[in-house]
Amino acid sequence: MNPVLRENLEVFFGEGHVLTVYYYLLIILAPVGFIWFYTSSLGEQMWKGSGDLFEVCSVTALLLIVYFALRVANREYAPGRFKPLEHWLRDDRRAAGVVARGRVAFLLVHIVGLLLLSAPLLVWAAAISRTPLPDLAASLALISFHAFCYGVWGLVASVVWERETESREFIIRGFILFVVVVALVVYLPLNPVIYLLAVLERHELEPLSIAGMKWSAHSVHFGFHLVLGGAGLAAHRWVLKQDLKLGHR
Repeated sequence: MNPVLRENLEVFFGEGHVLTVYYYLLIILAPVGFIWFYTSSLGEQMWKGSGDLFEVCSVTALLLIVYFALRVANREYAPGRFKPLEHWLRDDRRAAGVVARGRVAFLLVHIVGLLLLSAPLLVWAAAISRTPLPDLAASLALISFHAFCYGVWGLVASVVWERETESREFIIRGFILFVVVVALVVYLPLNPVIYLLAVLERHELEPLSIAGMKWSAHSVHFGFHLVLGGAGLAAHRWVLKQDLKLGHR
């Protein structure tokens, strides 16, 4: 097993630090779902459930899983329990690629864990709302996809500003907010929430017109996020290689 991945698993799962993340996920997601179900079930529709319950739960899960994926990738939980990059790159003489793969692998493991924890509530909401199985699968896939594309930038921040814990938390949040705002200004379907709702509600999205050419909303959305995630992966590995060449800061 990759040694960096093993260290992350031992710190988060072995020492139980991941329980904090899971607690906050459930303490927010579950009440949102049940409160929405209760308030929308009163009156004439009592106990018949809400048609948009699944959409509400999916959007909440999307926001929470992206948020916690970013925070864990940025090592905001138990930061003192991890060996510094200098240990892996210089003392232990690990290649930058090995370190990068281990950290990315744990991000994927963490996203899967968050998704599995959220899945029972999403399945319950889908059953109440009579949501087709393909829509449930699409929601889970989109949540995972966006969590990874944004989460990799937490890896970048944790490398570039490794010793500046408070500063990097502010910087990475500011960066993600900037990306989201710019995307909203340029083209609404670039926003993960708007796109997820459009898919679940089967709304037709307007194509993006550039210089007389029209691009479908789906290709633009996925193209943008693939570039965003790919740039994060490339930046993460590049910074690790620079640290290895020049000596860790």
